[in-house]
Amino acid sequence: MLIPIHVLNNHFKLNINGILHIGAHECEELQDYNNIGITNNNIYWIEAMKNKVDLIKNNKKDVNIYNAVIDIEDNKEIVFNITNNGQSSSILEFGSHSVHHPHVKMIEKQVMNTSRMDSIIDKYNIPIHNINFINLDIQGVELRALKSMEKYLNNIQYIYTEVNTEEVYKNCNLMSEIDEYLSNFGFTRVATKILEQYGWGDAFYVKQ
Repeated sequence: MLIPIHVLNNHFKLNINGILHIGAHECEELQDYNNIGITNNNIYWIEAMKNKVDLIKNNKKDVNIYNAVIDIEDNKEIVFNITNNGQSSSILEFGSHSVHHPHVKMIEKQVMNTSRMDSIIDKYNIPIHNINFINLDIQGVELRALKSMEKYLNNIQYIYTEVNTEEVYKNCNLMSEIDEYLSNFGFTRVATKILEQYGWGDAFYVKQ
């Protein structure tokens, strides 16, 4: 997280009940969440790469993590692009990412099936009514994930998401599009950190 959760917590006096983190990778933010008082049983993680899910399950028995490729449609067959650093893996192909980060390469393609976020919530009985903070980091399709759980956005108070100001990935959603969409649900972007030289960053939205 480019804007540390403890900084947001201190500045905005957050009242977080539970967290839904979409794009877990290796749950790097877990300790930061714990440090502001959110226990593992109130955090729910979604990760597209099964090997990462298996790694977490083997090493952290009390972590709620589920394997799913999130998109706007259920059961759509896609090619998932896996990168040598893992974190840049996406259902989208590189746009300017390959220019800004030439050392990061797509090394494997896997055919996977997508899921809507609301379908995953229902499938695994994730207690969305006890969750009011979402963190999204899924390489250019964050808006698709939000739209796929639109019926649950009324429960959410805070949204932290990776954003793009250029096509870092081909056909990725831009920050302006996320701003416009979330405004329909009463959210305002209150904090932003953009790495201008790379065309991406993080943004934090609060329901007013």
